[in-house]
Amino acid sequence: MAFGIKKAELLLWKKSVKRGEIAFLTHYWQDARFPNSTTVTKVGCCSISTLIEWGSKYGLREEWIHHHTYPHYDLFGEKQKEVLWNEKLFEHLSRFQL
Repeated sequence: MAFGIKKAELLLWKKSVKRGEIAFLTHYWQDARFPNSTTVTKVGCCSISTLIEWGSKYGLREEWIHHHTYPHYDLFGEKQKEVLWNEKLFEHLSRFQL
């Protein structure tokens, strides 16, 4: 279950993904499979090759891509923090107290 994002943020992320940009969307999240994670960052791009290349910088595997309308990786935990820091997305870190 996702919460803590505004509709405008989601729409902007979707547009960026469709344009072939690497786009980031962080929100609060609950999933019984990951009881210690309260947030997730979706990193999406409609160009799978671009997404794979970007993910390889962080040791993300191609098979971890969620192939939906908006292809993306789901990041949480320490990997999420590492990526947000390295991508200089400090607002995400601050806003979600990561």
